[in-house]
Amino acid sequence: MATRGGPMVAGTDGNDFEFRQRVAGTYQISLLNKSRLKYCIFFHALLFFVMLAKLTSDILDHLDIFVLEIEELEVPPPLWWEYVWAASLLTSFLGLSAARGNKVREMQKYMVAILLFAILPLFYCFAYYFSDVWEFATLDKSVELDETDIFVWRGYPYGVFWYAFCFVGFQVHGFTLYFAYNLVKAWKARTATRKFQ
Repeated sequence: MATRGGPMVAGTDGNDFEFRQRVAGTYQISLLNKSRLKYCIFFHALLFFVMLAKLTSDILDHLDIFVLEIEELEVPPPLWWEYVWAASLLTSFLGLSAARGNKVREMQKYMVAILLFAILPLFYCFAYYFSDVWEFATLDKSVELDETDIFVWRGYPYGVFWYAFCFVGFQVHGFTLYFAYNLVKAWKARTATRKFQ
């Protein structure tokens, strides 16, 4: 080590920094994608709280708890896919556990669980409300919403709310799968390198 204007270490002029050890690329990729996956799981949790706010009315009805302020909102009853999607938050623990331990098999299970419990329900939602959203998108400006078959909540088309939710959900889960896939690829490359050595 040399200090500015101080003595130089014998045997080097300080230009050999290019030959120093570096962190392997697979470790860098793993670290970066773990961080990004955690952000995706965080956004999944935020979306869960949005869904939980929507499901609160139905949950309280099942528990025979009456809250006037919530009942006045007249929230439409939930469909089955909403509960399935809400349960998909539990898969986050599998993903976090796999990321912490660099477990390829667990991460692959997490990817399948996200596909089944998060993305497929969103596809169902997308298909279920497609006719309402399409009718709203192609609606003539002179026609009032009340004169159509479009399901309206609080003066807005209900399907458009769900399409906004699906749009964000597809992005979060798409990036989740992408980062999880990158982790699996990096971990497999690292274990293959270890076996080869």
